[in-house]
Amino acid sequence: MKHFKSILTLVLVAIAFAFTLPTDDGYKIGDTIEDFKLKNIDDKMVSLSDYSDAKGFMIIFTCNMCPYSVANEDRIIALDKKYKGLGFPVIAINPNDPVAMPGDGFPEMKVRAQEKGFTFPYLFDEGQKVYPKFGASRTPHVFIVSKPNMTVEYIGAIDNSSRDPRKVTEKYVENAVDALLSGKQPSKTETRAIGCSIKVVR
Repeated sequence: MKHFKSILTLVLVAIAFAFTLPTDDGYKIGDTIEDFKLKNIDDKMVSLSDYSDAKGFMIIFTCNMCPYSVANEDRIIALDKKYKGLGFPVIAINPNDPVAMPGDGFPEMKVRAQEKGFTFPYLFDEGQKVYPKFGASRTPHVFIVSKPNMTVEYIGAIDNSSRDPRKVTEKYVENAVDALLSGKQPSKTETRAIGCSIKVVR
């Protein structure tokens, strides 16, 4: 069984890097983002304007099937629990086309969210209209945005250990949000997102 799991992981990783999307387009640090409206796993439509009391957002493009996303799920939940009450909630978005990546469809998102006890919205980018505006290319890929101007403050990885939380020595997202909550600019605004390429139907 252990051998089978190892093979399965290698296959998933191979699939994960099968497609590479351009990363030159999309929001940059200092840009103002557009609001969006996407379906949440509770079948309700969610937009950033719904969060009138928020100071900003941790917008995280993630999914069900990517091993890197799975390895970061507990960290994403922890981020939401730590910062939601301080005004920086997590907004998770699944950008994958389920035709290209079975298991990343809307029904499967509901199941995964319930299994893991997600404390944040898990939105489906149906038609893949939102992630290209951000320039997201991997799952997970984080964009920290501050209000009131909806300004992009940080783009990149959650921390410096994409697979093993025990090896984390620098918490990029936490450091950035802590700085913003203190009225300062993050000392590190961009890092390389490490994960699975976003799946599209070619």
